[in-house]
Amino acid sequence: MPRPRLCRRVRFKPDVIYFKPQGIPMRMLDEVELTAEEVEALRLKNIKGLDQNECAQKMNTSQSTFQRILSSAYKKISAAIISGMAIKIKK
Repeated sequence: MPRPRLCRRVRFKPDVIYFKPQGIPMRMLDEVELTAEEVEALRLKNIKGLDQNECAQKMNTSQSTFQRILSSAYKKISAAIISGMAIKIKK
């Protein structure tokens, strides 16, 4: 049986929850969904400029888990940009 997930801190709630390529109707697009944890990881690392240990502490998780969350976010965003997909932020 897997270990239960810890409660992670997310201190950011975005006002905008969709990003899409310009000029393509939403009904014609596939979408990628970012979790609140992934958005928080991106914010702490790229906007706040904190190192991974500080980010992990702020999110109440281990450094290796923080790295997995961040890698997942980067992979999803890269796929959306390369494939022309919409990005949805899950609240």
